[in-house]
Amino acid sequence: MPLVPPYVAALSAAAPARAGEGPARDAAPVAWLDANENALGPSPRAVEAAREAAARAHRYPDASAAALRAALAAKLGVEPREVLVGNGSSELVELLVRTFVLDGEDVLTSAQTWPAYRLAAQVHGRKLVEAPMKARHGVDLEAIKKLLSRRTKLVFLANPDSPTGTCLLEAELTPFLDAVPKDTLVVLDEAYVEFADAPGFPDALALRRRYPNLVVLRTFSKVHGLAGLRVGYGVARPDVADYIERVRPPHDVNAIAQAAGVAALADDAHVARSRALVLEERPFLAAGLAALGATVPPSQANFVLADFGGRPAKELADALLREGVAVRPLAAWGFPNAVRVAVGTREQSEACLAVLGKVLGK
Repeated sequence: MPLVPPYVAALSAAAPARAGEGPARDAAPVAWLDANENALGPSPRAVEAAREAAARAHRYPDASAAALRAALAAKLGVEPREVLVGNGSSELVELLVRTFVLDGEDVLTSAQTWPAYRLAAQVHGRKLVEAPMKARHGVDLEAIKKLLSRRTKLVFLANPDSPTGTCLLEAELTPFLDAVPKDTLVVLDEAYVEFADAPGFPDALALRRRYPNLVVLRTFSKVHGLAGLRVGYGVARPDVADYIERVRPPHDVNAIAQAAGVAALADDAHVARSRALVLEERPFLAAGLAALGATVPPSQANFVLADFGGRPAKELADALLREGVAVRPLAAWGFPNAVRVAVGTREQSEACLAVLGKVLGK
């Protein structure tokens, strides 16, 4: 009898997401532009709430995260029973697969998108179906639609996409949703929604009223700057939310994260500053990367993908790190010559571009 199922044996242990990961990382003289973090850090209100919650760390957190769900419901204009919370939105992705995808059913998504969808399917032994991306790094809804079948139970769409930063507009998304069977759940993953400013970008929460099979995921990791606390959330119709709540591990969102999340939601000024920084600095970074010879898809996120043609991504990222700048190589995601660069302050962007020019000999 094998120790584990074949689909578990085929998994690789999780590799560090970033170079130099560990306690010494923050002390290193490096511009960390590899993980799409908020350059302004968390809200001061969230930090204070986290400190207060830490003093009660001997108590278990509220297993239902009632205060956080109520705060989210009030902010989003939905009912608390429609709100999902998890240990990062990545846990909610995993819970969706675990809860709803039966043996013999498929998970459908785009190739070269956020790897969490592939991992969640694989770890549960479910078949993953991937549609190719467009040539210009965009999610191809027509290609995904052609792969819909009676076996399709979940469709994952990152919007804006990671790692490309491209987005789907409402005019192309609604015909796709019309074509999806009503018993197939479409998960619109909006981790970077606060940074999207493209005309015609969809209001996913409004679309839910027309498409009850739509699930919307978001996170506190990006615009709220709480990546280290791991708290994500979602909105779904009540029965979908209820089934996930039955499967969700108790106490998965810790008390510090819950308290910080409630406080972060109340700090509209910090969210506005964080968004404004990205909207101001993203064009500067994109133009600078393009001037150095990169192909740069139009980004709606707090990062920019830069494809340098024949230059291997890891080789380029390693050379940058030696010069004090960390970016994310994307070879493992199907972009062998591309790196992802987070939008930071002007000083960080200028340092990145200067080092990159030196490494490229320009």
